[in-house]
Amino acid sequence: MSLLDLRTWTLRRRVVALSVTVALLLTILGVFAAITAADSNEHIDNILNKTGPMRASGESLNTAVVNQETGIRGYAISGEQSNLKPYNDGLAAQRQLLDEITRLNGADGDPAVRASLQRVQQRADEWRLVVAEPVINAVRDEGPQAGQVLIDRAGTQQFDALRAAITGLQQDILVVRNDSATAAKRTGTVLVALEIFAAVVVILAGAVLFLLLDRLVSRPVTELAEQVREVARGDYEKQITSSGSPELRTLAADVDGMRRQIASELTEVREAREQIEWVNDQLKQQAEELTRSNRDLEQFAYVASHDLQEPLRKVASFCQLLQRRYAGQMDERADQYIAFAVDGAQRMQRLINDLLAFSRIGRLTAGFTDVDLDRVLTEVKSQLEARAGDDAEITWADLPTVEGEEPLLTTLFVNLIGNSLKFRRPDVAPVIRVTAERLEEEWQINVRDNGIGIEPEFADKVFVIFQRLHARDAYEGTGIGLAIVKKIVEYHGGRIWLDLEVTEGTSIYFTLPLLAGVPVAEPRKQDEVAA
Repeated sequence: MSLLDLRTWTLRRRVVALSVTVALLLTILGVFAAITAADSNEHIDNILNKTGPMRASGESLNTAVVNQETGIRGYAISGEQSNLKPYNDGLAAQRQLLDEITRLNGADGDPAVRASLQRVQQRADEWRLVVAEPVINAVRDEGPQAGQVLIDRAGTQQFDALRAAITGLQQDILVVRNDSATAAKRTGTVLVALEIFAAVVVILAGAVLFLLLDRLVSRPVTELAEQVREVARGDYEKQITSSGSPELRTLAADVDGMRRQIASELTEVREAREQIEWVNDQLKQQAEELTRSNRDLEQFAYVASHDLQEPLRKVASFCQLLQRRYAGQMDERADQYIAFAVDGAQRMQRLINDLLAFSRIGRLTAGFTDVDLDRVLTEVKSQLEARAGDDAEITWADLPTVEGEEPLLTTLFVNLIGNSLKFRRPDVAPVIRVTAERLEEEWQINVRDNGIGIEPEFADKVFVIFQRLHARDAYEGTGIGLAIVKKIVEYHGGRIWLDLEVTEGTSIYFTLPLLAGVPVAEPRKQDEVAA
């Protein structure tokens, strides 16, 4: 594999390759360690469970033989049968210990130990046949003196050979034990070496991984971040590149593409900003024109409220004087003409006053405050008490506290409820209900009555200034009431519409927003019924 091919490897591929290599090495070391540990356990088991008990049995075997020899001598001296007990016990112990050593050595055990066992058994049999049994028989048949003679004649040659065989057995067992201990130490050393080698592999893998991350990630990311900061400081022509891993080079290419896109869009934004500044200049000029126009309108309103009404009041006053002084003195047509003139002057005064009231909404302001609509409805009911009469029923419930101008909100409800009282059905007591419901960010308020209602085709006209749906002689007024209501609602940031789904009477909805910083009052329930 060439160096160029290796450079095209992704960081993930390199890390995976390193991890697989380290895992393979550690697996091989683990297998060797497991084999070595099993071998070590076998040697330790041999020391603890075989050679150790075999050596202990060898020592006990020596004691058992000595007990036999002691018992024979005691029996030969005293002739008492009880003195043979050490001999019998030693003989039984000898057989048990030889069987134990044979079992521990096993069929595939050490050949030298097996040969020594045979030699000990042979020497023990010889001593028993040559010394022990003849002495026992002589003492039993001829008395203690005969037994002592046999002991003196036999000497210690056979017993010494037996003791020498037992010593040889113990030495062979010790050799096996030392071999096992040496093998256990060797396997332990191998295990330590394997652990050290595994630690070295892990340390080298960590070092390689650190160098890999430092070369392909840390330093390239730092360089890439510095290039990005240069672009962020305003050098939008700075080309962004990376010498790190293929992933970082791809990321650098994507970031550079984003830089080019941002630079392109920034050029467009600069051009758009220049255009917006030009538009703002135009808007500023238009705002100045609007300001001058508003001053002219205010001047016109002043003239209309003072200079225009002054001659209109004179015309109305003199027409009323003519009507009072000359009524009945001229013909019927003259009286009719004078009445027309008086009525026209009065309607003109009402129109001018309504137009002035309409123009003042939002222009002459005292600022928004917390307005309790329950208190507003109480005031409205008091103002309309004369028009409501004794049979009208005005109720409201769940009205909140909103932020607005209380005089304007009072005017709003006076117009809405006043219209409900005005456009009542003949011989039917007016029933007017005001309710409120909180939506997401606004209050939705409904004013509903049981009057003559509004046809759906006039839904868009009722809120237009001076739009009348009935003849002047049928209902009084100038037709500006709902236009004033609409302007008050929009001045408070809401909207108003006619509910077209009601089958009887009129239902008008309007909204008032929940302005920031205004606590939402808990709605209160209160029903007011006109007496």
